[in-house]
Amino acid sequence: MADSSQVAVPAGPHQGQPVIYAGAPLHEARAAMIMLHGRGSTAADILTVAEHLGQPGFAFVAPEAADDAWYPLKYWAPLAANEPWLSSALLAVEELVYRINEAGVPPERLMFLGFSQGACISLEFVVRRPRRYGGAVALSGALVGPPDTPRGYRGSLAGTPVLLGCGDRDEHFSIEAVDHASEVMRRLGGDVTKRIYPNMGHVIHQDELEFVREMMAALLVPD
Repeated sequence: MADSSQVAVPAGPHQGQPVIYAGAPLHEARAAMIMLHGRGSTAADILTVAEHLGQPGFAFVAPEAADDAWYPLKYWAPLAANEPWLSSALLAVEELVYRINEAGVPPERLMFLGFSQGACISLEFVVRRPRRYGGAVALSGALVGPPDTPRGYRGSLAGTPVLLGCGDRDEHFSIEAVDHASEVMRRLGGDVTKRIYPNMGHVIHQDELEFVREMMAALLVPD
């Protein structure tokens, strides 16, 4: 990961936005999770999910999107149509990854969790910068861009655990889009679990939270 403090990058809409921390202090944490909220939500909202995960030793880091949205259009719009917000969102995540690594938490103990738009940004970051991470969780989300978006990314997720969860009645994300994300993540070497919940809309299922707790617990097992 490049030292973002040494790379000149143009400031985007999400740079300089608040970041909220919860759980273990970052410099004392054994593992960390970057949590990304959905459209119309806030960092404080997504942090309420952490209250249901109950894993000591984890630092939770939640950035705030400008105007409560990571990008203005639908996730399946052409990539250029969601710029510069999309690139700014990915840069905001990269800056946090660097900050977390500098605090002593390596990528192998860093998880990403997002809901809706936040799930899309989580997935998009991981596939564009593939390596072994502690885990990636997309709750009702998909990759950003049309289905024919080129996905020939270099690198490997090297067995990174991935959870893709979505309801079959989700009004924002199609099962086909979740399937596509699953295929891309598997091609990159992710250990993908996909769970489609019957008669469920755009919400988080308790089963997803239980699975995430298991992913987190696995990172806290002594080497």
